[in-house]
Amino acid sequence: MKKLNASQPFFANDEARSSPITVQEAKTIYNSPFNDLLFQAQTVHRAHFDPNAVQMSRLLSIKTGGCAEDCGYCSQSAHYPTGLKASKLMEVDRVLTEARKAKDAGATRYCMGAAWRSPKDRDIHMLVAMVEGVKALGMETCMTLGMLTQAQAGELAKAGLDYYNHNIDTSERFYPEIITTRSFAERLDTLETVRMAGIKVCAGGILGMGETVDDRISMLLTLANLPVPPESVPINQLIPIPGSKLANAEPVDAIEFVRTIALARILMPTSHLRLSAGRTAMSDEMQALCFFAGANSIFVGDTLLTTDNPGDDHDAALFRRLGLSPMPLEPAI
Repeated sequence: MKKLNASQPFFANDEARSSPITVQEAKTIYNSPFNDLLFQAQTVHRAHFDPNAVQMSRLLSIKTGGCAEDCGYCSQSAHYPTGLKASKLMEVDRVLTEARKAKDAGATRYCMGAAWRSPKDRDIHMLVAMVEGVKALGMETCMTLGMLTQAQAGELAKAGLDYYNHNIDTSERFYPEIITTRSFAERLDTLETVRMAGIKVCAGGILGMGETVDDRISMLLTLANLPVPPESVPINQLIPIPGSKLANAEPVDAIEFVRTIALARILMPTSHLRLSAGRTAMSDEMQALCFFAGANSIFVGDTLLTTDNPGDDHDAALFRRLGLSPMPLEPAI
């Protein structure tokens, strides 16, 4: 095994590496002394990113509630009495109005989420119009719509969609404990469909659903060992939703959460690592440790789909205290 040190990162976009990262290698990294782990993660992070820049995204629910999936963590599942009222797909003009507000507030990526198992072909023309409209504002675009056919992915790619979000949520072993209406293999199939269409992949998971540390490591290895790791990796802390299957889940330990962020950074050196849902339950100190461990993207705004998110004022104050600044939009190639 390589020794963790600053001069030679364990994995620093190791193009010469021919074999997949092993479970034992990942466990060795995760279980290293906390200071060594964070130092290693920060070393890898600095090799690929400005350590004081954070990419800012805004997420809008363009179709809320009534989802046919039984994801145990979700307020939008029709299987659980969460009290959320379902709505129809939002009009294009309203989506673009919200996108302009997001851009004015400093967001460079606009993410649009619909509570579907998969979109119907009749909805694709409106989704295409949303993508084209947001792109015309000079922002990156991302959508999460459930499973896609190759034809649907092709239409979204042609419209200019930059990223497609489809989280794998947890390990393959633990997955059936959380979701039964869609298999883990189907999650991976969707990622492959998106990749084949030429769209960048956004895929991550959720911590605090009752999974073990080994499950978290397995989830990250699944992503890191894809033919091309996701360009964007959101790591969520479960927000227990009253009425959902996981309403009474125990919160994840803060140090374990930070360790997971650090491992994700080391395993996926060039991915944007997003500190996602659950930030309202995190102290400023915990978020600061996550940024030091390699997180370099957040969702901004008061709402994250249907749950609370730290407001712009709080994030701006935290950025000032930490000396962080918004990451500028990368120029189009």
